[in-house]
Amino acid sequence: MATPAPAAGPRSCSEVFNSPVGDPDRTARHTIGEVAAASGLTAHTLRWYERIGLLDPVDRAAGGQRRYCDADLHRLAFLGRLRLTGMSVADMLRYVDMARRGEQTYGERRQLLEAQREEVRQRIADLRATLSVLDYKIDLYAGKAADTTGAPAQ
Repeated sequence: MATPAPAAGPRSCSEVFNSPVGDPDRTARHTIGEVAAASGLTAHTLRWYERIGLLDPVDRAAGGQRRYCDADLHRLAFLGRLRLTGMSVADMLRYVDMARRGEQTYGERRQLLEAQREEVRQRIADLRATLSVLDYKIDLYAGKAADTTGAPAQ
């Protein structure tokens, strides 16, 4: 008979941030330094996100230090993805506000994300066209360089 695997302990801050799946543990245990290191955001930015409402008020330890739970990390990971798409802070705030209002905003959230997805697709198309131009120029200069390497010195 197989021995059951030991129960997994809490995931590290980096593990939670880099793989924000499943039901988040709501135990406040991650320090602002750990969250900053895992997310690539500064402590100042994390405090600002809380102040403007992108993050819900973060729990505090007895000494007043912020303690983030896995749910906070899940939200930060998603906000980071939205930021990568070029979404404005104002639109991220709109999204978070809708999420707080619950299921009745699913349609609005979907519309916001679909519009952002279209912007990302257009940016990808623009980048592909730019990449083609760069490839052409690189090939052109590689050919020119090959032509001059065999030439006698002048």
